[in-house]
Amino acid sequence: MDKVFVTVTGSLTMIAIFWYFFLKKTDTVAVGDTALILVKGGYNPSRISIPSGKTTKIVFLRTDPSSCLEEVVLSDFKVRRFLPLNQKVAVELTPRASGTFTFACGMNMFRGTIIVK
Repeated sequence: MDKVFVTVTGSLTMIAIFWYFFLKKTDTVAVGDTALILVKGGYNPSRISIPSGKTTKIVFLRTDPSSCLEEVVLSDFKVRRFLPLNQKVAVELTPRASGTFTFACGMNMFRGTIIVK
């Protein structure tokens, strides 16, 4: 009986891990002129869609005291900003090319995606 329990529990755990890392879908939020991204245990929303050739203001509001989330890096746009706790920090982007770009915390542990259309 113990072997069956361990086998079933292990199998369910592997399925849950596989779903979380490979099959979980995140919604993409279409943004007009301004986007607010809440920084708390990650980025919410973690996927935004912005128009190409138009200036978009992305506002980050960090409410998580974790030191990992003190900084946001948009390497494709050569932007690195410190995010003070409970203060809004705006980043203005005017992407010229379409594509998918990432942003991350300073340690590259938490990530988000910007889709330019």
